[in-house]
Amino acid sequence: MSRNVATYGQIVAESRRQLDFIPGSPRVDPPTPLLVTGVTGVAGYACLAYFQSRFPGKVYGSVQETDVDFPAPDLIFVDLRDYGALERELDARKISAILDCAGNCALKACQLDPKIAWDLNVEVVRNLARYSRSRGIRLVHLSVDMVFGGREGGGYRDGEPTCPVNVYGQTMAAGEEGVAELDPYAVTLRISMPMGVSYNWHAGAIDWIASRYRANRPATLFYDEVRTPTYVDEMARVFRVFLANGYAGVLNCGGPRQVSLYQMAQIINWTGGFERDLLFGQYREEYCPVPPRVSNCAMDSSKLANVLGFTPFSPWPALPEFWPSDRQWHLTRPDAFHGSTPLMNRLLSFSPRLYPAGADYYANLF
Repeated sequence: MSRNVATYGQIVAESRRQLDFIPGSPRVDPPTPLLVTGVTGVAGYACLAYFQSRFPGKVYGSVQETDVDFPAPDLIFVDLRDYGALERELDARKISAILDCAGNCALKACQLDPKIAWDLNVEVVRNLARYSRSRGIRLVHLSVDMVFGGREGGGYRDGEPTCPVNVYGQTMAAGEEGVAELDPYAVTLRISMPMGVSYNWHAGAIDWIASRYRANRPATLFYDEVRTPTYVDEMARVFRVFLANGYAGVLNCGGPRQVSLYQMAQIINWTGGFERDLLFGQYREEYCPVPPRVSNCAMDSSKLANVLGFTPFSPWPALPEFWPSDRQWHLTRPDAFHGSTPLMNRLLSFSPRLYPAGADYYANLF
């Protein structure tokens, strides 16, 4: 089965085809030049494409010097851990705002090497916050729902104490503290699982699970690890508002629907048209605890909607026919349904409410 991988240029073009703003949101522009960090991750990749589609020549992506093949224009090659180099590069381009999507989210790697996790998830954030405060520019920093360890029913509110269960969550919580200390005018948005295509075709929930299926390898996901995923294209438009609005503090920034990892794998299996018997489920207690896994860390993001004044996120997935009815749901996929990688990417990575009236949501399936 072909990967049908979308190029960066195709993602930029698709972003242009979508609505500029989420319906009901204010029509605001971010300060530019804008820097987007973490562009090799799912959230950063989508955000860079969105902002470069809207503000060509005014949006930079930061990458490591080794990322010479990264396909976007206007890149800054800099190690964000080196404050002196960061300062020189951003000053040279007169950066006016930063959208920080950087961080190491490899759970096992973070657990086995806490020093690397601290450098990437804390020191980098502190450098960006130190820079934004010293220059009086806007910083929007992304944290994550895994600063919470999980509990029955989830529903963590914005102001609750963090309670991470692994090194990744601990360093992300420390990154939040660093922003609050060094740039009290910044906003930290705790995202959940960003649902979109990835730069390397293997990162993020969709591409990782699909890569298992595509290689005819089993995928085993947890029934009891629960998150609040969001479409990355809606996330980018929410971040646009925060880059312009000056809100300071920490906000939960998750979707309205609780979804288990097993349910995500069911949805990917169905829409991608993969072999049904490749999906297996298990409970966390059946898993070797390295690294420790969260349980239900679903966030209550109602305050986010109140601050914004509009509904920020659609349920994921947005179309009800692709929501699992039970644990056997993916086994009942009709033979007449022709799933594919392009269809999966459209349904699970692009929000249908961002397409203008009359536009064909199913057109341009990469």
